[in-house]
Amino acid sequence: MNFDNLHQILQNLYQSMIPLCSDMIGVAKGVAGLGALFYVAYRVWQALSRAEPIDVFPLLRPFAIGLCIMFFPTIVLGTINAVMSPVVKGAHTIMENQMVNVEALQQQKDNLEYEARLREGKAWLVDDEVYDQKMKELGITDAAEIVSMWGERLWYDIKAWFREVIRDFFELLFNAAALTIDTLRTFFLVVLAILGPIAFAFSIYDGFQATLSQWLTRYISIYLWLPVADIFSAVLSKIQELMLQQDIALLQDPNYIPDGSNGVYIVFLIIGIIGYFTIPTVAGWIIQSGGAGAYGSAVNKTASKAGGIAGGVAGSVAGNVGGRLLGK
Repeated sequence: MNFDNLHQILQNLYQSMIPLCSDMIGVAKGVAGLGALFYVAYRVWQALSRAEPIDVFPLLRPFAIGLCIMFFPTIVLGTINAVMSPVVKGAHTIMENQMVNVEALQQQKDNLEYEARLREGKAWLVDDEVYDQKMKELGITDAAEIVSMWGERLWYDIKAWFREVIRDFFELLFNAAALTIDTLRTFFLVVLAILGPIAFAFSIYDGFQATLSQWLTRYISIYLWLPVADIFSAVLSKIQELMLQQDIALLQDPNYIPDGSNGVYIVFLIIGIIGYFTIPTVAGWIIQSGGAGAYGSAVNKTASKAGGIAGGVAGSVAGNVGGRLLGK
């Protein structure tokens, strides 16, 4: 499953849904026009009843909001997205650069592991060609050695298969957590964008002025979920890079024989799964948005449950099955 394509589909979905906010502009203009009438009439009547001069500047507020409503996709969404786009691109560049370093180090580690097997004299455990050649060189008189090699190779393959299954499982959960956050982000942004003109229109009425600032803070805060997720992925990649550098340093020791365990890597995958669900909270620290407390609480509970499930699966599998397969 190519998760990059799924993230790209969500991005294209947001771009294709943005024009739908134009359908709400007509309704919003009617609501805003009525609100502007009440807004101006009330303040003019209040000033006349008190025999005070009419302050014209505050009366321009509904007209400025009305202008934003008329050109909402360009003035409001276009401006916010243009300002925030460099932040998204910068965070994504950091993540991509870090991923390149991890891939290079992983390749170096694989080569060193193969060289370690060569020094051990058991390259046939990891190389099919060497294993086949070794089998051809042995004759009938070496039946005991053939059986021993076949059994050891089978046991090594079973352990490798088991480790790969566990690793793939948690990698799937890790990518699914990232996709979940991206899907929720896209859904929230689409809803805020489509109903944005209505929110702007109601902000003209007395008692609803905070609607405008709340809409802006929530939109920007949710928009920041993606760069925060990229930075979080970059941090996890940096941790993996440091782990690979440590493994490479050990493999450069001629007396060191690798055991092929991925236990630490799986632990960090679990941490990543839980960490992805804290992204809304971290984004809320950057741009304070009121009204999202209930959602943040729900996300934190979900993260705790996910962590408990992942930890339970990891513990039961590693303890009950891994102990017998890995002999630990």
